[in-house]
Amino acid sequence: MKAVLLDTQDHHHRYRVTEIDEPVPGPGQVAVKVAYAGIQWGDIMARDGLFPLPRPFVPGFEASGHITAVGEGVDPGRIGTPVTALTTAGACAEVALAPAALALDTGGLPLRTAAGLGWGAPTAYDLINTTARVRPGESVLIHAAAGSVGTLAAQFARLAGAGRIVGVAGSPARAGYAARFGYDRIVLREEFPAGLDGERFDVILDPVGGAARRAALEQLAAHGRLVVFGSLATFEPVPADPGDLLMNGRSLLTYNSNLLAGTHPERLADSARRALALVADGRVRVDITAEYGLEDLATAVQRLAEGTTHGKSVLRVV
Repeated sequence: MKAVLLDTQDHHHRYRVTEIDEPVPGPGQVAVKVAYAGIQWGDIMARDGLFPLPRPFVPGFEASGHITAVGEGVDPGRIGTPVTALTTAGACAEVALAPAALALDTGGLPLRTAAGLGWGAPTAYDLINTTARVRPGESVLIHAAAGSVGTLAAQFARLAGAGRIVGVAGSPARAGYAARFGYDRIVLREEFPAGLDGERFDVILDPVGGAARRAALEQLAAHGRLVVFGSLATFEPVPADPGDLLMNGRSLLTYNSNLLAGTHPERLADSARRALALVADGRVRVDITAEYGLEDLATAVQRLAEGTTHGKSVLRVV
């Protein structure tokens, strides 16, 4: 089968399309004939060596397509089912393996849209509904507002009854794009936090880290929750004193979808199914802004890294 391999050559990252053996599902796994693969921040981290993956390996953490084979312990009746699958690697290939628990039936949803859900949809759903538990009337601040998680989180926040949703975006172009997803206001990162005029928030979603994270602790209202789910900018530590937080009832929470997939895959799958149902009903929009071929993966990942991509990018495999 055709697959993209990520290799290291002379300290440079190199993607190449090549022929490799088709993988066979092990216990609890399914094989998916891939129609589309989703592209996400994990692809940048894998490329840059921030995940300890042995090379060469087949990248790609999100796939949509049809189940073609099942491993031991998986219902053979699932063969032929259209699914969107969360993988630990391997989605940028004609056939990918996924845990059966994280291969979700897509029903009538187009496979291209289904690939756009990826890890971002359950992550955004959980950030709003299970981690921050946004209540009706609360105010929400979302960093990386134009990204695939940000644009979905804004929509889930609105469905949860949020009274005010503010986004932070890295450029005027990204701010303009984010404005189409129901934010009440978008501020540019360079105007942050001064541009907020001291406004306080009940919930802040932060995948950025660094200065934004330090500022966020000050911007929480009484009983506010800061939810950390990544460190795009920097891994530098941000001091938080539980005693100080307690005085104002403020909380610092984290969300790690990758860890959840290993510890409680059924919880992640449940949130992914809820997100998928809202997309299928037309209540939440997954916006695929770019489509690439297998041979263009390097370009797709670089554009995401540079911030020239907003919304969701997918790779067309068949």
